[in-house]
Amino acid sequence: MPPSHLSPSSPPTAGRYVSLAEREQIALLRAQSLGVREIARQLVRSASTISRELRRNAATRSGGFEYRAITAQWHADRAARRPKRAKLAINAVLRTYVQDRLAGKVATPRGKVIAGPTVAWKGRRYGRRQRRRWARAWSPEQIAHRLPIDFPEDISMRISHEAIYQALYIQGRGALRRELTACLRTGRALRVPRERTRGRGKSFITPEILISERPATVDDRAIPGHWEGDLILGLASSAIGTLVERTTRFTMLLHLPPLPGHGHQPRDKHGPALAGHGAEAVRDAITQAMGSLPEQLRRSLTWDQGAEMSQHAQLAIDSGLKVYFCDPRSPWQRGTNENTNGLLRQYFPKGTDLSAHRPSDLHAVALALNTRPRKTLGWRTPAEAFNEVLRSAHRSGVATTS
Repeated sequence: MPPSHLSPSSPPTAGRYVSLAEREQIALLRAQSLGVREIARQLVRSASTISRELRRNAATRSGGFEYRAITAQWHADRAARRPKRAKLAINAVLRTYVQDRLAGKVATPRGKVIAGPTVAWKGRRYGRRQRRRWARAWSPEQIAHRLPIDFPEDISMRISHEAIYQALYIQGRGALRRELTACLRTGRALRVPRERTRGRGKSFITPEILISERPATVDDRAIPGHWEGDLILGLASSAIGTLVERTTRFTMLLHLPPLPGHGHQPRDKHGPALAGHGAEAVRDAITQAMGSLPEQLRRSLTWDQGAEMSQHAQLAIDSGLKVYFCDPRSPWQRGTNENTNGLLRQYFPKGTDLSAHRPSDLHAVALALNTRPRKTLGWRTPAEAFNEVLRSAHRSGVATTS
């Protein structure tokens, strides 16, 4: 063991960092006028690593950019010291710029400030359908990429969006008050760990039932019998199921009433969802709706990755439908159903209690949509197009059995 006065003051560097021995080799190869790529090849390093090392840790006191191993090691050790003061804490101009774009007042074109609603910061995310603080509300990414445009010559006016997020969420980084998180788009008071977002996938989704495995013939809408489905939600966890046939745009609505005890008693952990749109209720409603259709019109069903479809395997057995699931956060993969849900919001607006509607009400609304002419159908109605498909399926079925 070396004497204490010769032992290093910091732990040895990991393999991802350039060591002192490598810096000595870089200095020797550089003195031989070798290029960056040749040095990188001999050291088995990336060319960008060598280029960055020569640029950052060069000796500049003599007025040039000579590279010396000892000087480069001193520069690297100084840069590795922790903790470092946050850039927003030491640069007042940059801090003011970031705060103004993030939490600055909203103003009219003439410069009159509009205060907006008064919202007290409670240290947590704002609730659903609650007033929010009005601010300019630039995102950290927008602020970071706008700085080079507003200050093209001032290198000190540069900061990454990650540094802004850390200044908001990690109080040890200082500079920005935590209540300014209310000005972010999400309004989230705590940062969501990355590992938590990775585990958000549904356990019942397997690769063979994703939309990428759906037959290509479904996309061209030439063959009827392929459906898209979803739930539209309302107040008090109320919901209505929607089914749309891709070729004819024919719509069926599923009545999903709340179960007795909803809102008055706690739900049994192993029992059905009292709100009425749990996996069992949705499975039974789809099976009943599809039961009256011929087999040719029960080919596939595409749904998003909602928990209400966790019993898709039993649904496929009961209804004869092959069930496929969209990718996460990809509503455009069910474009027909999304457009239909937009039309249905004319009758079932957001923020209303959908459980107040009876099955007869849903049938009437579905009839109104199915008897409305569509440009994509050559101004025929979905009901006319669907009836034509039914007659064709009936004729083919009779011809097959005769």
